[in-house]
Amino acid sequence: MKVACIQMCSGLDRSRNTQDAATLIREAAGEGAELILTPEMTNIVDRKPKRLFSELPDESGLEEISTFASLADELDIWLAIGSLAFAVSGQGDHQRAANRGYLFSPDGKQVNTYDKIHMFDVDLPDGESWKESAIYAAGDMAAVVETPGAKIGQTICYDLRFPTLYRRLAQAGAEILMIPAAFTYQTGKAHWESLLRARAIETGSFVMAAAQGGDHEDGRKTWGHSMVIDPWGEVIEVKPDTRPGIIIADIDLAKVKKVRQQIPNLKLEKMPQITNISVL
Repeated sequence: MKVACIQMCSGLDRSRNTQDAATLIREAAGEGAELILTPEMTNIVDRKPKRLFSELPDESGLEEISTFASLADELDIWLAIGSLAFAVSGQGDHQRAANRGYLFSPDGKQVNTYDKIHMFDVDLPDGESWKESAIYAAGDMAAVVETPGAKIGQTICYDLRFPTLYRRLAQAGAEILMIPAAFTYQTGKAHWESLLRARAIETGSFVMAAAQGGDHEDGRKTWGHSMVIDPWGEVIEVKPDTRPGIIIADIDLAKVKKVRQQIPNLKLEKMPQITNISVL
């Protein structure tokens, strides 16, 4: 199977971002990609809530969905949109958006959605601070989608730091773990590749990680370096920079079965009792 990750630097204009994504998706399909993943927040990257919600419709008014569905149909590809933002509830300071991933089949059918579960609420060493839970509503469900080519598990960005989610997806049969992201430059430089390779190794899965990269209009800077990693933890394709573009990789899903047979850790589940010992 030939897969592709799209790397973007999404800005404040949803229409322009959608067109940029479509251009790169067409390029990847033209190179033979059958399964294509775009990054988190494909349609808009904006850290200012008031500005974000001033132009953000609810899901029924999100034209991007039909655009990407039609593109999957036209190009005859499996298309995973890492995530789109849209308004879901509330007013003023209580308004919330969804951070939702979409999977479209080659006939343009929307076969699954996934709402990011773990919110990026952090205070980083350089003083950078984020509180996604103040803007986005967290999801609480994950699924494995069985397609004719592969069994796929969808996640988003900060989920990457929670290995139990990926273990559960792999135990449910996922062979490809999708991790679209908008990692900050600081955390990406420190942890992106290490975490991605760890999730692949722990689960014996292929990892597709499509990233945002570069200096965004809202002032943030993201790490880029989109990757495809095999079940042994080897990076088989990487975009070695923050610039928009694509990476293409050929993957052999037989390697998933082989690695899981060699190291059958998904079948083991021993949870020790933890005792606190205080030495005064």
